[in-house]
Amino acid sequence: MTAKDNKNVIYWLLTGCLLIFIMVVVGGITRLTHSGLSISNYKLISGTIPPMNDVEWQEAFDLYKQYPEYQKLNSHFTLQDFKDIYFWEWLHRVIGRLIGLVFFIPFMYFLIRKQLSKPTIKKAIVLLLMGGFQGFLGWYMVKSGLVDNPDVSHYRLAAHLTTAFITFAYTFWVALDLIFTKSKPINKKFRNLVRWGLLVLLIQIIYGAFVAGLDAGFIHNHWPMMSEGKFMHSTVYIEKEPLLKNFIEGKSGVQFLHRILAYIVVLFVFLIWKKSKSLTLTTYQSKGIKTLNIFVLLQFLLGVFTILLQVPVWLGVAHQVGAFFLLSAMTFTLHRFSK
Repeated sequence: MTAKDNKNVIYWLLTGCLLIFIMVVVGGITRLTHSGLSISNYKLISGTIPPMNDVEWQEAFDLYKQYPEYQKLNSHFTLQDFKDIYFWEWLHRVIGRLIGLVFFIPFMYFLIRKQLSKPTIKKAIVLLLMGGFQGFLGWYMVKSGLVDNPDVSHYRLAAHLTTAFITFAYTFWVALDLIFTKSKPINKKFRNLVRWGLLVLLIQIIYGAFVAGLDAGFIHNHWPMMSEGKFMHSTVYIEKEPLLKNFIEGKSGVQFLHRILAYIVVLFVFLIWKKSKSLTLTTYQSKGIKTLNIFVLLQFLLGVFTILLQVPVWLGVAHQVGAFFLLSAMTFTLHRFSK
């Protein structure tokens, strides 16, 4: 089948990519505005409709008051303050439900109409399972902030965010499989270099989530040094015991690794560009590498300014969007050297 034959299926998958992108953006705003714990219950159907009158708003606010975030951090909140944070978490959940419908209903339609090949059916089922797992991780993440500590586990936040990124990348990959149907010779050595670049980028995304979950972007707001003119601040290795905990639970250690990984990601993109100069590239391969270079530079600069300006909401969201575009470029580039 040609890309023209798969046109509707391709549009469906790319629509899914767009919705996942929007959901990640709204999720970033939800995190940065500290709105994620405003809805403490989970109702799949009725939860789609927000409070519609003063009585329902007061009931929702009273429920919020029963949990640690209100009791320990936001006891000064008025009903209007609550409404402000409620909106972002509600919107985030509604988009999640919409994504489920957009994936499931067209899938069943295409399946009944026999417009999906067997390989595409298998990939679509994997996507549906990934989407369901992503929803579970969202609930699991919120649950961690409703017990004693009025903040979600940074591990669960990282799992939730990284799964969203991976689901997007895989959806995009499946769409690319249908767009580019002709195979070509593969330079396995170069393809493996891009694969390593993608792996490092995913680790960097995980550490970006760690930084967000620990609010580690609000310290050491200098660059290229961390603080006090030091490339590695002393708190990087003395904040936690044992030493390893500094790099997965310590604010300074997590931020330090996020900085180092940024340099490594840039290095990999440079190597990909350098090695590609000796290859005969197709038009799309060349475009993929050029786009990769543009996005890695933009993302690096966004990261620097996010630190320097102490994570204003708009810049924190822009940095997360930059990661999304960089992942898209890396996925596209890898696909063009793999198929």
